[in-house]
Amino acid sequence: MNFASDNTAGVAPEIMAALAHANNGFTLGYGNDEATRRVEKKFCALFERDVAVFLVPTGTVANALALAHVTPPWGAVLCHQNSHIAVDECGAPEFFGGGIKLLELPGDNGKIAADTLKARLGNKASWGPPHHVAPAAVSISQASESGTIYRVADIRALADIAHEHGAVLHMDGARFGNALVRLNVSAAEMTWKAGVDVLSFGATKCGAMAAEAVIFFDPKRAEGMSARRKRGGALLSKHRFIAAQMEAFLDGDLWLRLARHANSMADRLSDGLTKAGFAPVWPVEANEVFAALPVALCDKLQAAGAVFYRWDADNKGNVIVRLVTSFQTTVEEVDRFTTLVSAG
Repeated sequence: MNFASDNTAGVAPEIMAALAHANNGFTLGYGNDEATRRVEKKFCALFERDVAVFLVPTGTVANALALAHVTPPWGAVLCHQNSHIAVDECGAPEFFGGGIKLLELPGDNGKIAADTLKARLGNKASWGPPHHVAPAAVSISQASESGTIYRVADIRALADIAHEHGAVLHMDGARFGNALVRLNVSAAEMTWKAGVDVLSFGATKCGAMAAEAVIFFDPKRAEGMSARRKRGGALLSKHRFIAAQMEAFLDGDLWLRLARHANSMADRLSDGLTKAGFAPVWPVEANEVFAALPVALCDKLQAAGAVFYRWDADNKGNVIVRLVTSFQTTVEEVDRFTTLVSAG
């Protein structure tokens, strides 16, 4: 009953097999291999246009390099106050961006509302040289840290506001697949067609070992990114092992099947908790479930072998716990957990 994170899951068998296959023979390094070229073509097909693709090993470096590339050192990135870049990346965007400033915005359910962004960017007295930073990027997480997702219309509204003020829209897609299958739209519709300029495309949380991609929907915007990736220590010499993971991830829509399973387990978990009287505190839209449980019940569950994080406290003396499902989560795990919850 491990619901700590989708990072605690292993590697999908198809991806592990691809890694083993990539281990045969000799291949040029630093991305000069055929697997990398195939992955680049796959991303162009997936997004229905020419895109610039840069494979990297972690989500943190994907976000940090992407934001550093579109934000000058005197620029600002507007993001949700609970976003991964603001809370969990140890200042990496600021470091790689040479001192860029993250400006945190409030928002219900882990998301930035269009009116909030419009009001912040519309306050012209707080922007611009020589005394103030310039708005350069807006970053949204899809899915959010609360497990919620932005609809296509939401993304378009934020993109229009950002673009109106000269800023680009970045999407942190660590759980991109989970959001995409829930919306049942195309990858193009959820990104560049809705106004997204640069995407951090995640595979690690969704079944890979260590594979992410920074994707620019206007290849001209990616000029100099190859040097930035190398300078940032994120260009692997044995690059084929990232490419092999990503190729297997995308082949035959494996990534979507893995995401659908994780989402379905989250739905089952949500249903079980609701029946036990502990309905999730936020809508369950991807593969994360947040519920307010009594402290004594949390103790009992963890003593029985359940693994999860105690996230926060509510105003009723309960603990808000985060429960994350993955491609490896089983029906039996979910049902055992919810049975324990029901038993109190």
